Amino acid sequence: MNLFVNLPLRYIHNDTVYLDFFIEHRLQPELGLDVIAIEHFDHGWHRSIAAALQQAHLACAIHFPFFDLQPGSIDNGILQATRHRLVSACAVAKIYSPCHLIAHAGFTDVYDEFYEEWLNRSKATWQVLGKEWPDHPPIYLENVYEETYHPIADVLARINNPGFGSCFDTGHWYSFSQGARLKNLEEWITGLAGYVRHLHLHDNDGSFDQHRGLGQGSVPWEELFTVLRRSHVWPSITLEPHSREGLEHSLAFINKHPEWFPLA
Repeated sequence: MNLFVNLPLRYIHNDTVYLDFFIEHRLQPELGLDVIAIEHFDHGWHRSIAAALQQAHLACAIHFPFFDLQPGSIDNGILQATRHRLVSACAVAKIYSPCHLIAHAGFTDVYDEFYEEWLNRSKATWQVLGKEWPDHPPIYLENVYEETYHPIADVLARINNPGFGSCFDTGHWYSFSQGARLKNLEEWITGLAGYVRHLHLHDNDGSFDQHRGLGQGSVPWEELFTVLRRSHVWPSITLEPHSREGLEHSLAFINKHPEWFPLA
């Protein structure tokens, strides 16, 4: 299966019902690894969760921490802190033997004046992770506040490593990147077509990043999958609803549109 569902590790730590639910319903988790899970949950706990998933024959993925992190920061102190946090995340992520890793590219318009420096520093950050974890699974850089696809395409071209690709987040494009207003989905997909390896799917009405279930907002799903197929892009998928009701709606949406989710 190429379908995952987001699940923060701190949720499991607070209540094992989340892990039980995923195991019962055969859902592969994309585990959210934040600073809390890194600093406050020991490796023994992580090994126990990894063992439970392995015993249930469920693959998993890892979403790296992103709060306060700037992989291309022009401030050396912030840059070194970011790299330190990502390296510490690698040490935990290895325990889970994930299928892929998600990280935020972290570009915003404050770096416009320093674009080349941002690209070079970003490249160096991801190379640090490559040295820390030489045989790491694929790392997919996710769009969040980027106004265009160019920073992600450019940094991936600069990295020039087949172990890196793009995670296209539909909800972030539609809200934060003004996709609802600009209607430039095809521009993003074709611009990233050489790099798109994974999708984060969730819905909203364009006003904010609401993380609703598929079909509960106005993201143009038919256009998305039409452009993907036309571009010969066949990415894996993570569903990112922020409620059980949203998850149920997303799974029903997938069942209603099997032509868009042939491997789900």
